[in-house]
Amino acid sequence: QVQLVESGGGLVQPGGSLRLSCRASGSISKIYRMTWYRQAPGKQRELVAAITTGGSTNYADSVKGRFTISGDFAKNTIDLQMNSLKPEDTAVYYCNAADGTIPDYWGQGIQVTVSS
Repeated sequence: QVQLVESGGGLVQPGGSLRLSCRASGSISKIYRMTWYRQAPGKQRELVAAITTGGSTNYADSVKGRFTISGDFAKNTIDLQMNSLKPEDTAVYYCNAADGTIPDYWGQGIQVTVSS
């Protein structure tokens, strides 16, 4: 089992920045990818950014150039630096870890609200 805990969410004005962190614990040795997803009210959950143990990253088109995912798998943490935030970035953000088992592991989610 893998446990994931997110931190760093909150309320920020448009154009501002936030940094989310996700820490994994438990049976973490086989984790090969960690991902941030988000879900806005009335919408489906969507991938925001992902990073593998090899350092490969990918981003949703809507956040490219504004968000940066980084990871320290030795410390079992990943971060999501979010800059130039927009109201449409408002959502619950979820950390996900994949180690080949089904289903994947999910954190409890953390609220990010972008509003003036």
